[in-house]
Amino acid sequence: MTQHPVDAPQFYLTAPAKCPYLPERQERKVFTHLIGLRAPGLNDVLTQGGFRRSQNIAYRPACDGCRACVSVRIRVDDFLWSKSFRRNLRLNQDLIGAEQGPMPSSEQYSLFRRYLDARHSDGGMADMTVLDFSMMIEDTHVDTLVVEYRRRGPDSTFTGRGQGPVMAAALTDILSDGLSMVYSFYDPDLEARGLGTFMILDHVRRARRRGLPYVYLGYWVEGARKMDYKRRFLPQEHLLPQGWSTPDEPLEGGEED
Repeated sequence: MTQHPVDAPQFYLTAPAKCPYLPERQERKVFTHLIGLRAPGLNDVLTQGGFRRSQNIAYRPACDGCRACVSVRIRVDDFLWSKSFRRNLRLNQDLIGAEQGPMPSSEQYSLFRRYLDARHSDGGMADMTVLDFSMMIEDTHVDTLVVEYRRRGPDSTFTGRGQGPVMAAALTDILSDGLSMVYSFYDPDLEARGLGTFMILDHVRRARRRGLPYVYLGYWVEGARKMDYKRRFLPQEHLLPQGWSTPDEPLEGGEED
């Protein structure tokens, strides 16, 4: 009889449900649990294979007859700092991001709630309670951090932390080959700052400082307007049946989410 290791991951398939990106279609997902000592290494392998993490679950689309969801990652060392990206950095140079462990706070949840109500009131996360939010942040067995962005203070150069209310935050996994942006949110009243773009640019810089070659952005879906912003960050690689590759034609950007 063939025996399997007791810690070998078991994969499951969800029932069909309405697709959140292409309303006329249905989605299914294949998923497994990320728990125990094997979780960090498994998260590495699965992310490189097109999976995403939600709490202690790794999942990827497994839809019948549809391959619209494409995993996207930015090539850090070759990143193209366009004029608009440089303008964004100048506009937000008064902010500083401080890394901390996966520890939720009431301030984070208040910002998260305002962001959802303003930008994604009809989305799948719209009904998340403070307990749901806490689980999203702290229910993890992998190397995870939260980056909080606040205004620079007089001692920020020494402390690495800002002052005043949190203006944006990103939940991020640290992988062996990159940073994976699990979820980010920001003050919807500060839309003119382009904080969604700024957090991605800041993660490119953070990955470079760590010597990591990629920033993983999750899925891009052609035809889903809210996904278009991901196309602006070049060069990027897409996970296709033959593996990770650079698109043949340059992609022009849409607005940030």
